[in-house]
Amino acid sequence: MRLREDLVGLEAWGFAFPGPLRDELTALALDGAKTTTAGLYAELEADGEALSMPGVREILLDSDDRPVAVIETVECRVVRLADVDDRHAIDEGEGYANATEFRASHERFWNGYLDDLRLRIGPDFAIDDDTLVVLQRFRVVERLPAD
Repeated sequence: MRLREDLVGLEAWGFAFPGPLRDELTALALDGAKTTTAGLYAELEADGEALSMPGVREILLDSDDRPVAVIETVECRVVRLADVDDRHAIDEGEGYANATEFRASHERFWNGYLDDLRLRIGPDFAIDDDTLVVLQRFRVVERLPAD
């Protein structure tokens, strides 16, 4: 799909990694069930990416790297993993009842590619209470048409 001129230059990204999880998370966002997401602050830094700011619009990509929506950041904050609140966890739209369930799921995900993270961030990197996470609240402002 060729992007409209007004969308060219917007940052583009997708949830998790391409595949079934990204497809599921993208569908939840498009349906309005998912309004928050989380990532590792150290990974953001290692990739040379900046924190999103309120009002910033970005392109949401599907597993085939096709643009599916324009999203707008409502809030973005950095907190310790131990300080993620229940509201954020619930608003991830993945069925978490609280921050404890959010943490267990996200630790499984991040530990699933821990060796890669250590290559990029440092050999001593570990997920613990003090790990900084980026918590982004967003809204879908426009669904983009499929090719």
